[in-house]
Amino acid sequence: MARPSTVEQLPPDILDKLQELLRDPRVNQLDATARINAILAEQGHDKVSKSAVNRYAQRMAKVGQKLQEAREVSKMFIDRFGEDQTGEVGKLVNEMVRTLIFDITLKMQGEAIDPDMAPELAKMVKNLGDAMNKLEQAAAINSKREEEIRKRALEEAAETVDKIAKKGGMSKEGRNDIKAGLLGIKRG
Repeated sequence: MARPSTVEQLPPDILDKLQELLRDPRVNQLDATARINAILAEQGHDKVSKSAVNRYAQRMAKVGQKLQEAREVSKMFIDRFGEDQTGEVGKLVNEMVRTLIFDITLKMQGEAIDPDMAPELAKMVKNLGDAMNKLEQAAAINSKREEEIRKRALEEAAETVDKIAKKGGMSKEGRNDIKAGLLGIKRG
């Protein structure tokens, strides 16, 4: 397995600064490299090369582009289905995550992935799997809550109908038939 790039080995605070510089449209890669190397020199660290910063910036640009595409697709589906995260949208998100994990796994097996990216992709697959598990648990909890709310609403409706029917003089047997019908209970 390939070792991490010199950029990825930077101390977290310096890597954050480099990422900030690379996102700033007013700063080119040469200036970003020079500024980071000045900070590294002050702290007694080895410098990073212009080519290492360039490779890192290109990888981050690809990741940024994929993220932007994912946001656009998500926005399209939210515009289509609304912001409700239950039901069809939740199923869609689960399917998208499953497809992404499958695609990454196939590419890793076919060695169509840059070996430098393999550790990051393995971490992403793990995180996606964890996120998928949490999404499915949340969907199950939401479904159970919806069922409980629906059941409570029907029980309250049945009690209200029972009271009104009782005031109207309906027999207990008739009221029980109505309640059973509302609650989906079969009566023998």
